[in-house]
Amino acid sequence: QLQASGGGLVQAGGSLRLSCAASGRTLDRAFMAWFRQAPGKEREFVGGKTWSGSDTYYSDSVRGRFTMSGDNVKNTMYLQMNMLKPEDTAVYYCAAKSYGPTFRVQADYKYWGQGTLVTVSS
Repeated sequence: QLQASGGGLVQAGGSLRLSCAASGRTLDRAFMAWFRQAPGKEREFVGGKTWSGSDTYYSDSVRGRFTMSGDNVKNTMYLQMNMLKPEDTAVYYCAAKSYGPTFRVQADYKYWGQGTLVTVSS
């Protein structure tokens, strides 16, 4: 249902764009999010967005550097990551859920992508 891609190795200060191609019932993926899991740490919320409208949410650690956008024709959600830092190194996962009041709770997400590795060198 979700296919993430775009990870790689980049130097600090550089940029990467992750993609998440979605398929399946529209209502089940009305809200899309990115999470990440750094080595030895728990998976954490990065950002989330509805396909329609402008409701977008970011974690404090990435706000101002990362931007989510969606292409409704391609059914693909993007995560543009700028000014990358070594602490952004992690496996990034896209996830999808239906509409609801919460977006940081991982258990609420019905679909998960396979993860794509982002490595930021200092």
